[in-house]
Amino acid sequence: MLWFWILLRIVLTPIMYAGWWPRNRGMRNVPKRGPALLVSNHLSFADHFFGPLPLLRPIFFIGKGEYFTGRGIKGLVSKAFFTGVGVVPVDRTGGSSAEAALRTGLRILSEGKLLGIYPEGTRAPDNRLYRGKTGVARLALKSRAPVIPMAMINTFELMPPGRPFPRLGIRPGVRFGEPLDFSRHYGREDDHEVLREITDEIMHAIRDLSGQEYVDRYAADVKAELAGKPGREDEGDGGIGG
Repeated sequence: MLWFWILLRIVLTPIMYAGWWPRNRGMRNVPKRGPALLVSNHLSFADHFFGPLPLLRPIFFIGKGEYFTGRGIKGLVSKAFFTGVGVVPVDRTGGSSAEAALRTGLRILSEGKLLGIYPEGTRAPDNRLYRGKTGVARLALKSRAPVIPMAMINTFELMPPGRPFPRLGIRPGVRFGEPLDFSRHYGREDDHEVLREITDEIMHAIRDLSGQEYVDRYAADVKAELAGKPGREDEGDGGIGG
């Protein structure tokens, strides 16, 4: 993966800075080595590019296994692309998708890497911030890695859902907040109230960075309603993948 990440950086970085002049802030809050959880809002497909852009380390994200199992030329291109942008397929052997994502996330952190998480569990249907799922809190407590809130700025306007290419004339960016300390809760990763408290604290930190309106509902339920389908106000234990 590293060679492809380096190639993408060499090719895309000057294009992205020249074309969109992104505003970035707080990079000093991301450790230069060792594991960390980078917990972000999720507004656009462009987040995968503009979020890691100002860092000198790759961010790994957990993604669907389907991205890596396609056949033919299209399947090879998909696998190479998602591998190159740091997406790691979930190993669902022996458990639910949430447990599989947790195992995969812990493995990435145990290797001393940066793990990116979108706790809303899906891209937001609009420019607001939605309720986080508690999988991120379990991962924070089990890994004991630093938790860095991360806010994507203007990427919804840059590349809203359904748009294949980013717009010109929009300046996106990313803001990294100071690390959050949850050491007071270590050993309580099975306490549902603690998990909800931690998750809400993380989401409020992201809101403070992004300036978004906060909606105390799951984004997936709102998207289902907009599509005319019944939603589920389900706490779940996801929010580890994007």
